[in-house]
This record gives sequence, structure tokens and C-alpha cells, in this order.
Amino acid sequence: MSRVFLTWAVTHSVKEVQNEDSVLLFVVAWTITEIIRYSFYTFSLLNHLPYLIKWARYTLFIVLYPMGVSGELLTIYAALPFVRQAGLYSISLPNKYNFSFDYYTFLILVMISYIPIFPQLYFHMLHQRRKVLSHTEEHKKSE
Repeated sequence: MSRVFLTWAVTHSVKEVQNEDSVLLFVVAWTITEIIRYSFYTFSLLNHLPYLIKWARYTLFIVLYPMGVSGELLTIYAALPFVRQAGLYSISLPNKYNFSFDYYTFLILVMISYIPIFPQLYFHMLHQRRKVLSHTEEHKKSE
């Protein structure tokens, strides 16, 4: 969901950020991640998973995940002044629904949400890496 959000609700919607280096940062990280992920899935389904792909799946995230998150956060941050100035996707009172929404504040809350979520997901992947790759190493030693 975060990729749809970043692609449409930030990068597509705020044209001024489309040439930011931060967009390139998260797009490159996402692209490499997906190439590795879908190669992993494909070879797993074929019951022929090369160790290099398994290793890449459980190792390259160490660099790619922070790279992608940095690009995402920097892009949202770069979009903030434009969102505030244009009032993008914001709904102000009064209106017939008696409801207000401030997209600028929402983006700030999204950025803050990375604080508890990123470490949790990152450490989960480190745990998975340890579990999967150490199991592979033990299996190779026993052969």
C-alpha cells in the first residue's frame, strides 16, 4: 500500500517533486527489491532456488530497505510545502458533511509512523535472514 501511496498520492499528485533525487532513490531500491523478490518466488515455485538468489533476498534488504525508506521520506518532505500551498486533497469546514481533513498533517503523520514501523519490519527481516541463511549453512555442512 505504501508504494501505491508514494507513487500516486505523493509523486504523481505533486508534480514539483517528480525530479527530486529522492524519487530516484526509492524507485531504484524498489526495482532491485522486486527483481530479487520475484526471482526468488519464481525459482522457489520451480523447486530450483539458486543460493545466490536466496542470499540476495535475505541480504540486500540491509541496504535497499533503508535506501527506499530514505527516498520515500525525503520525497514526502519535499512535497509538504506544495501540498500546504495548494491545499491538496484537504477538506475544510464548513461543509455539508461536517468533516475536515488536512492532507499536509496527514503526510506528517505518515512520516512519523515510519519511526515505530521501520525498525519493527527491519529487525523482522534481520531475524528472517539469520533463520533462513543459518539453516542453509547448517544444511550445506551436513551434506
